[in-house]
Order: sequence, then C-alpha cells, then structure tokens
Amino acid sequence: MSSPSMRIALLQGYYQAYLTNPDSAKFIKKVSQRYTLGTLERLSAHGSPAVRRSAVLALGFLADYDSNQVLGRCLQDKDRAVRTLAENAIRNVWRRSGSEEQRELLESVIRLNAAQRYHEAIVRATELIEQAPWFAEAWNQRAVAYFQGGRHKESIRDCHQALEINPYHFLAAAGMGQCHLHLSNHSDALESFKRALRLCPDLEGVRANVVYLERSLKRKKN
Repeated sequence: MSSPSMRIALLQGYYQAYLTNPDSAKFIKKVSQRYTLGTLERLSAHGSPAVRRSAVLALGFLADYDSNQVLGRCLQDKDRAVRTLAENAIRNVWRRSGSEEQRELLESVIRLNAAQRYHEAIVRATELIEQAPWFAEAWNQRAVAYFQGGRHKESIRDCHQALEINPYHFLAAAGMGQCHLHLSNHSDALESFKRALRLCPDLEGVRANVVYLERSLKRKKN
C-alpha cells in the first residue's frame, strides 16, 4: 500500500497532467481507481494549495450532493484557484441529487430555461418539486424561470426555499437580490447580495451591486 505522501504526490500528478491535457475521462478514471470520496474531501482541506486544487477538481467530477458542505467551505479558501475550482464543482454537485429520473427532469428544466421557454420550465420544475421537495436546485431553477417571466415575488419565495434546503446556494442568494432590486426593495437586495458574497466572495457582479446599493442607501440617508 502506498504511503499518504505518495498518494498525495500521485493525485497532484494527475492534476498536472489534466492541466496539460484536459482529458476529463482519463482524469476521472485514474482518480476513481485510487481515491475514495472521503479521502478527496479530507485532502480538500490539506495545507498545500496544490493538493487542495487537485482534490477539489476531482470532487467536481466525482462527488454528489453529499459533498456540498465540503465544497461550500472551499468557496472560502485562501487560494483563488481553489475557490474557482470549488465554485465550478459545487454547481455540478447541486445537479447530482435525487434519482436518475429526477436528475434527468432537472436537466430538462435547465435546458428549457436556457432556451427561454420559461412557462414550460416552471411546469417541469413544479413536477420535480412535487416529487422531490428537498431538491434545492429544482427550486432554484424554478426561481430562474419566475424571474425571467417577471414574477419576482414567486422567484424570491423559491430562492428562499432553495437556501433553506442548501445554505451554500450562493446563486439563489444572488437571484433573490436581483428580484428585490427589480422590486426596488434596496435594503433587502443589499442583504441578499451580501449573503451571496459571504458564501462565494469572488462574485464580482454581485460585489458591484453591493457597492452601488451601499452608496445609494447612504445618499438617501443624507
């Protein structure tokens, strides 16, 4: 059996090879043969940034929603590369909850939103929510469809529900902020945007909204 240091070096080697030639199938195969998800989760908190990057990339490919909390913590990492990898990874695991049928239904909702077929997206998302009310991303995707249809209060409700289920869902927090902004609820918008930034500090568009709202509210006070 290889030593922990050898296993760490091996994982870093896989990571470096992936950066040189981003063959995801090859990376997934090599990592899954030698590392459990529990080991990768532990390595995501390793003292070396390079090790954390390797582990978080692997979790993004291999993990499911059970790794949500671990990846949520990685969004706060001191290393920007780890944070970027964690943001991509956690978006992936949000879509890996439920049964295969429920995941397929979620993917159909995401495609309908991308195609701007928002009414259909709401219908399909509602169907999924009725099947799996604990599926946070279903609530978030319905919130997206409601927002695009101008139904901001319904979108806020669904964003709130997504955050109740998944407190790391920075997109739901940001979406709630956008809804409040459209409703001219500037204090609530600011609070929601700040919540999104606490979860994911690298959301530059959200940060710009925070600066704008803080200045706007300060001028109103004066």
